Amino acid sequence: MSRPTPHLGHVHLKVRDVERAVAFYTDVFDLDVGDRYGPFVFLTFGDHHHDVALQEVGSDATGSGPGVGLYHAAFEVESREGLRRIYETLDERGVRVDPIDHGISEALYFDDPDGNGLEAYRDTRAENDRNEWQGMNEPLDPTAL
Repeated sequence: MSRPTPHLGHVHLKVRDVERAVAFYTDVFDLDVGDRYGPFVFLTFGDHHHDVALQEVGSDATGSGPGVGLYHAAFEVESREGLRRIYETLDERGVRVDPIDHGISEALYFDDPDGNGLEAYRDTRAENDRNEWQGMNEPLDPTAL
């Protein structure tokens, strides 16, 4: 009997202001509010109960320690248009974005309102005939997407 292949079920983030976080994630990633319970809001792309869990911990909560902890959660999009739409939404919100071409993906790196690191990316391995990342971190013009 073989074991089932695991997959990432969801990302759980602690946030200072859950309504601010809900507005950000529903606007940037088109997530829907699936469920609410106390300080928790569960956001979904529609396929299952939740993809992102937000937990309000209060405005005076401190962040995690430097150098240790989650670096970022990544959201894959299917098209350049989808990545461009996310960039435009972030730009409208005044969010600082670091756009990078990795040779195997086009990526946007940014923080949510609580400083949680996020990445939105498009896999380009098939069209670039590359399967392995070779340390490429070139600038990407998100307005050309």
